Amino acid sequence: MRAAVIGAGASGMTAALTAVRLGHEVTLYERQARVGRKLMATGNGRCNLTNTGAGPSNYHGEAPDFVRPALEAFPSEAALDFFRGLGLLAREEWGGRVYPLSNSANSVVDVLRQALDAAGVELIAGDRVRELRRAGSGYSVTTESGDKRSFDAVVVACGGLAGEKLGGGRDGYELLKALGHTRTALRPALVQITTEPMYPRSLKGIKADCALRVLSRGGLLASSCGELLFTETGVSGPAAFDVSRAVSEAGDAKMELEIDFLRDYTAAEVLAHLQNRVKTAPELPASELLTGSVHNRLGRMLIKYADVEASAPLSALSERELRTVAGACKRFKLPVRGTESFANAQVTAGGIRTSEFDPRTLESRLCPRLFACGEVLDIDGDCGGYNLQWAWSSGVLAGHLGK
Repeated sequence: MRAAVIGAGASGMTAALTAVRLGHEVTLYERQARVGRKLMATGNGRCNLTNTGAGPSNYHGEAPDFVRPALEAFPSEAALDFFRGLGLLAREEWGGRVYPLSNSANSVVDVLRQALDAAGVELIAGDRVRELRRAGSGYSVTTESGDKRSFDAVVVACGGLAGEKLGGGRDGYELLKALGHTRTALRPALVQITTEPMYPRSLKGIKADCALRVLSRGGLLASSCGELLFTETGVSGPAAFDVSRAVSEAGDAKMELEIDFLRDYTAAEVLAHLQNRVKTAPELPASELLTGSVHNRLGRMLIKYADVEASAPLSALSERELRTVAGACKRFKLPVRGTESFANAQVTAGGIRTSEFDPRTLESRLCPRLFACGEVLDIDGDCGGYNLQWAWSSGVLAGHLGK
């Protein structure tokens, strides 16, 4: 068959390579001048290839279990074998995260590009697909330059709105909507959370291993554990990314972050530690009470948050003040404003409805031999390699073109 793959990101390149290896004649379209631009920025330029623990529970959307057939057909082990076959070596790090041994996302893009070239995939780059139409038993694809071609099958792998400067956009949604498909609401996910400017600016650049909870009207919206990074406007890092979907989804609801900076210790253990600190160093100022427990700047901020006089000697602190400081360490609260925009998001929450596609093949239930994969569908994963695993798995499945 003659097949078109629209979008040369992670899922699109994988789909194209799979299809051509199965003997199909493949044309790969990419509106950017280079393939894999967004892929090169993932994992802070390191590219978190996959996660060895990837499963349906790590994904979100109207029907998260939609990912199951793709993940079972092409799990993380298969992805690592696939890349090893392309010449890429990788290593597993904490939390099941897998990175290329080179620590460079460029290596991932390079081996994929080389494989596409070697396999004979025709690449049309720097020319946006403006129209996808039914044409008899197949499809016609027309680009902005006026190039028009006919295909027996089409894979839409245009990605979502996240990272627009790197290739994100609405193209995939519009192409599929023109063929009768519908989509859910779109929201930024795996994105920085913005907070009221009470403390973050004084903490800018500080990282903390913590437990994080998003609360609204006393109820728990989401929780996570891991690294949190304080920024100019709020918080970032894996712990923030994993709850950002819930913040984005809640919209204008009143929310607050509750941060536990000493998640490996109970409140009673923290209090006992502070009491012992007073006994062993009574002459130190209160500003030094948390030295050795958290980052120095964070410690001084927590003392201020607890409304304790920073210059007072530890010996002058009351039991009530020590309990307040312990509580600040375990339940520090920040009012939430919202999230950063799609421009800063790593992935899009929402997309083309998965109910309109067969999860066993990723073929459209509305249009025969029309497939979709990756972020354009209403599937988004947790932080930690899950979104790229979905890209590889769905790309391979779609690339089989229903066979």
